[in-house]
Amino acid sequence: MIHAAAENGADYVKIQAIRSSELSHRARFDEGETDANGKQLVIKRPYKAEFERLRKLDLSLEEEAWFVEECRRVGVAPMTTAFTRTAAREVKDLGYEAIKVASYDCASYPLLRELKEYWSTIFVSTGATYDEEIAKAAEILKDVDSHFLHCVTIYPTPMTELHLNRMNFLRRFSSNVGYSDHSKPEDSKLWATKIALAMGASCIERHFTILGPMETKDGPVSINPEMLKEIRDFADLNRRERVVSISEEYPKWEETLGEYTRPLSHNELLNRDYYRGRFASIVNGRPLYNWEETT
Repeated sequence: MIHAAAENGADYVKIQAIRSSELSHRARFDEGETDANGKQLVIKRPYKAEFERLRKLDLSLEEEAWFVEECRRVGVAPMTTAFTRTAAREVKDLGYEAIKVASYDCASYPLLRELKEYWSTIFVSTGATYDEEIAKAAEILKDVDSHFLHCVTIYPTPMTELHLNRMNFLRRFSSNVGYSDHSKPEDSKLWATKIALAMGASCIERHFTILGPMETKDGPVSINPEMLKEIRDFADLNRRERVVSISEEYPKWEETLGEYTRPLSHNELLNRDYYRGRFASIVNGRPLYNWEETT
């Protein structure tokens, strides 16, 4: 996967510093909750099954160090996502050139403050995050090379729910504004990514696989090497060429613009409720969430 990404135009290759041992058990998600009309109020995600799934994906620090060196060997920059402060400390000296902050941690200010002690380049997704939270995160990260990525935390994201005008809102806080795309290539090809690039996105994040779309959990929203090459070629066009190209390919592109600022949808709030706090550092036998100050 590293080699395929490098050969087809990726600048960074990112993995995730997930630790199954840091999965937080919150009992209300074991059964979930719906109201009398069948509306979902709490996501059902049983802890035991999720722990077993993640346990199989755990990487050792030796494997992560190998990943960093292999990225450098083939000419791409290595990056990781740290889901807890403990994980960030574990990987800070492995040579990652940048760190990614997941959407649900954009408002985890103690985590942000610690990350900027270790990395000078930080990418932050802003999905399921309130405007005032983004503003405070930008203030904390103003003295580092911060990149804010628009993201809609609906998987997969329909074309009519992209709200790409949010990139213009994010430009209030940073000149480096990109897009983390979770649209489904089978349904909407690469249109969302291309429209974002035509609108001046400084970077694009996509899930990537060399397997079939149904062979992995994230497969349906992942791109393959050929799609990555298509995105790279499109990104290498000048701004006007991008606009002309996507207008011909997807004449309805304006339906993706949506709102500059907007309330979070019900589905986004459900995801925020579950994923914000999904992982926690374990300190003195109790979970320490990323938004909590240490005592």
